[in-house]
Amino acid sequence: MSARLATTVWQGLGHLVLPGVCLGCHRLLPPDSRDFCAHCLQQFTEDPHSTCPRCSSTVGPHSDLSEGCPQCRNEGFAFEFAVRLGAYDGLLRDFVLRMKHAGNEGLAEAVGEAWAERSEAKVREFRADTVIPVPLHWRRRWRRGFNQSELLGKCWSRRLNMPFQPRWLRRVRPTAMQSSLSPTARRENVRAAFRAMRCAKLNGRRVLLVDDVMTTGSTCHAAAKALKDSGASSVVVAVLAHGR
Repeated sequence: MSARLATTVWQGLGHLVLPGVCLGCHRLLPPDSRDFCAHCLQQFTEDPHSTCPRCSSTVGPHSDLSEGCPQCRNEGFAFEFAVRLGAYDGLLRDFVLRMKHAGNEGLAEAVGEAWAERSEAKVREFRADTVIPVPLHWRRRWRRGFNQSELLGKCWSRRLNMPFQPRWLRRVRPTAMQSSLSPTARRENVRAAFRAMRCAKLNGRRVLLVDDVMTTGSTCHAAAKALKDSGASSVVVAVLAHGR
């Protein structure tokens, strides 16, 4: 039984005795609500900012985006486009941080379902045919017990009715946490850190690459490069939150 299904069953049984609790504010939910109250759902699923169509960074309302935004126009990304749910701020940032700790699989799946529901039309425009999550190194996954990006990607696979291939891409060496590094160090940190597996049938595939956070795009670029080097025709990125 998946963590999400287990959570749903538990909540259903719990509603027979006590109302559910919002995963955001921890207040009681009405009987017809699941996972989030209306206020919290609006807080983390509605993005008030203009974004770059290439890297999904927050941009000003009058920015020239013909060749990308100032953050990415001089970057050579292996992915074509990126789309986000929102900025790495507020309740969405809180969810991302919580999902990096053991025991929060249910939260990751609940957030992933809300994300896929709200952003389905935008992501379908990419016309991807395969969903692949950005992998963790096996040591980090073993310590955490799960990969939050894999759980998010599974939600997208279900929503889009699209094949989900979490084993087609592997992180072949451990890397330092990107958040502590400069932009240049981030690129070096993940250079050649990913490799497509021999079992991956990537020739001609249009891949939707799913991750929880993007800041400089270095991790998604390295992952996308590994997929393209093994035959993927295009890679588009869906990230839960963007840090720029």
